[in-house]
Amino acid sequence: MALQLDPHYSPYTSQRNVVYAKNGMVATSQPLAAQAGLDILKKGGNAIDAAIATAACLTVVEPTSNGIGGDAFALVWTKGQLHGLNASGPAPMNISIEKVKENGHESMPKYGWLPVTVPGAPAAWVELSKRFGRLPLLEVMKPAIEYAANGFPISPTLGRFWKKAFEQYKQECTGAEFEAWFETFAPKERAPEVGEIWSSLDHADTLEEIARTNGESFYKGALAEKIAAASATYGGYLTKDDLGNFKPEWVDPIKVNYRGYDVWEIPPNGQGIVALMALNILKGFDFTAKEETNTYHKQIEAMKLAYTCGKQYITDPKHMGVTAEELLSTSYGQQRQAQIGSEACMPAPGVPPRGGTVYLATADGEGNMVSFIQSNYMGFGSAVVVPGTGIALQNRGHDFSLDPTHYNCLKGGKKTYHTIIPGFLTKDNQPVGPFGVMGGYMQPQGHVQVIMNTIDFHLHPQAALDAPRWQWKNEKTVEVEKTFPSHIAEELVRKGHDIKVVVDSGSFGRGQIIWRNPETGVLIGGTESRTDGAIASW
Repeated sequence: MALQLDPHYSPYTSQRNVVYAKNGMVATSQPLAAQAGLDILKKGGNAIDAAIATAACLTVVEPTSNGIGGDAFALVWTKGQLHGLNASGPAPMNISIEKVKENGHESMPKYGWLPVTVPGAPAAWVELSKRFGRLPLLEVMKPAIEYAANGFPISPTLGRFWKKAFEQYKQECTGAEFEAWFETFAPKERAPEVGEIWSSLDHADTLEEIARTNGESFYKGALAEKIAAASATYGGYLTKDDLGNFKPEWVDPIKVNYRGYDVWEIPPNGQGIVALMALNILKGFDFTAKEETNTYHKQIEAMKLAYTCGKQYITDPKHMGVTAEELLSTSYGQQRQAQIGSEACMPAPGVPPRGGTVYLATADGEGNMVSFIQSNYMGFGSAVVVPGTGIALQNRGHDFSLDPTHYNCLKGGKKTYHTIIPGFLTKDNQPVGPFGVMGGYMQPQGHVQVIMNTIDFHLHPQAALDAPRWQWKNEKTVEVEKTFPSHIAEELVRKGHDIKVVVDSGSFGRGQIIWRNPETGVLIGGTESRTDGAIASW
């Protein structure tokens, strides 16, 4: 049975209408990348090929959010089954809390080589292509290679974030290890302007070498040697052995049932479980209307409780003190639900019963669907580019704690708490489709809001994305968009919430949705109005 959505009703202003198609659809945050994925579908590729093409292209046309040196996660529906891929890399084997502190840091730094972990994105492309793809990887990555070599015009949101990063790095990233970033992304000693053509032959050559060698060069060959050499030169701990020993992991997705629908996420070390914990709390309440103070109050309180537990426990699953099953148990959800009252609370972790990012969604006419996310973190990541390669490296290690008693404490070979999460929705073991909202710690909060907008309030994908968002920050502080209903904001203040209206919507995430009607096979998609988002379909 299809979702009960009103295809016409949208109380929210958007520059875009909901999109319908039958043969294929690609939704992401940059029009050129969406079109690249569609081109691959039209060449005979499937949704998995389209996802790889789009992801590789996004490293070129949206480098402010992701890069070749980032991580990736994917949920893939094919042949009646949902598969999960965790392509997040661990910390270098030789790093330690003591060594970081010897470098003069009391917490993990944001920039430079110290927060760099093993990049997983190239391995994700290779693994997806090898297991589920139809076309050769070199053909799938050709659009990305061509855009990197020949250039593309800078889009508006991209230009804004690029300029912001440049101004920040010019002040904070002054060492020799950052010179290659400025040479790559500010070749004219400034950020490129909107509409200006930017290209990177190094980036193009690297993408082609990854595709031609099926990732071998990046992890065991010439590219690995360049990465390791740069790390050694600038005091990093990442080695060729760290790269060569990395393998992405196929994992069993985790879920909660929310009002008859199964909501799926990748298990920890990702934070998708936070969204599931919140939904597990919220399913105990009845919601009669979206634009009601009580609806927002309970959503915020559930998210506080879920996030506080998530930050306490989530890390590499080999080092967690509890299991995903315990955190998602019915009894724990009911325990946390009982803690929600009529006033804003100061959240604390519970005790379970013992027992910068880009997002894209693709679908083809055969029923294959992909929810894919990759990121460098905090925009361009570590602000480090491996000289001569165009590889911008992530800074995922920044999330490690230097407190040795914390579950997510730094340790060589360990994966950190990870913010990027793809989502997927099914009903009665049939796919409804992929969804996601990127944006650091906004992501689980965006997932909850989009799912409730869809299931509880029957909004079509574009309306579900356009709806004003809120974001819990800490303690009782909640940020809301300027389009958030002012009378509800005032009533939430009276309930004890510290409401901050934020004019710039850039911190509220950027989402994509593709739903599939199981009776007709028709695809219905929505894309983010807060960025340069686009849907390519046929």
